[in-house]
Amino acid sequence: MFRDVRCPYCQTDNDKVVDSRAADSGGAIRRRRECLACAQRFTTYERVEEVVVWVRKRGGTIEPFDGLKLVAGIERAASGRIAVDAVHEIVNQVESHLRSLGSEVASDVIGVAVLEQLRGVDQVAYLRFASVYKGFEDAADFARELGELNKLTAPKAR
Repeated sequence: MFRDVRCPYCQTDNDKVVDSRAADSGGAIRRRRECLACAQRFTTYERVEEVVVWVRKRGGTIEPFDGLKLVAGIERAASGRIAVDAVHEIVNQVESHLRSLGSEVASDVIGVAVLEQLRGVDQVAYLRFASVYKGFEDAADFARELGELNKLTAPKAR
């Protein structure tokens, strides 16, 4: 079995694991190793390598997904209507959804996912985000979207 772990003391790659335990709240595995050549002990950490989600923009360019850009866009649409924690939760839900779709997604998939999340949180923020995402040009666009929103959203309890 090929391993890239080398002893920091003698540079050989012949060691044994003495102890393993979770680290970083489960985000990594801490391993204590003993070099079989020089008998020195050292620690290594294993972490899951995050898969980068690539976004295919409408113009054809491809760039890595940037959750901070999405946070900024949602915060502009929400404009004080949604708590910061809720905005970050929306972004986390959207990013999780994107990761489940694969390593490359179209930008319109992101917009639709955000709208689905905002629909249940705040209708005004939903309409504001939709107006930019869908490129509304006049009041009729708002009215049409509001009609669709009311069809798909359960009425509020009074």
